[in-house]
Amino acid sequence: MFILVNLKTYPCDPVAVAEAVRDVDEKTDARLAVAPQDAHVERVAATGVETWAQHVDPIDHGSNTGHALAESLAEAGAEGTLINHSEKRLKLADIDGSIRAAERAGLETIVCANNPAQIGASAALGPDAVAVEPPELIGTGTPVSQADPDVVEDAVDAADGVDDDVSVLCGAGISTGEDVVSAADLGAEGVLLASGVAKADDPAAALADLVDPL
Repeated sequence: MFILVNLKTYPCDPVAVAEAVRDVDEKTDARLAVAPQDAHVERVAATGVETWAQHVDPIDHGSNTGHALAESLAEAGAEGTLINHSEKRLKLADIDGSIRAAERAGLETIVCANNPAQIGASAALGPDAVAVEPPELIGTGTPVSQADPDVVEDAVDAADGVDDDVSVLCGAGISTGEDVVSAADLGAEGVLLASGVAKADDPAAALADLVDPL
């Protein structure tokens, strides 16, 4: 089970959270990773935790002021990247371009989508994984696996119908180990979460509770 902790732009200590994730990762069979802000990627990667970018742009080297270049993030220590998070939406052509940019830099990719239909369209672009995240549930503490389990099952079916090599993850409201187990029972191979760990008083304890049932 893959658990990716997105730090968004929360006012947390990214290195402290990364160290907590790293320490829990050493004690579980689950695969854990952290997605910090771009400015913190190098510091987070230096802790030894698997580090992801929150976004890459569909660009190459050149005149692209203010954009996120895949090669620069990889050089800083990122091993993968989110694409099309609901808080950083892209057009389909730009999603494709971002996947190609990430591939060029050797970054693993997870494309986020709102619903099963979008999951199918995203899977057709050939990312490593897709993640279904109904935006109305993000940050609510109510997981999609509980609020609408059919969304997860339908997302798995949609991705499998296009390319069964594309893994399916789910996000939005994941905060407990029970949520992670429920996601797995519905066919998801991983989860995205944020506030449940990034905003926790004790991120290591929050993560330990998440992986304990696995």
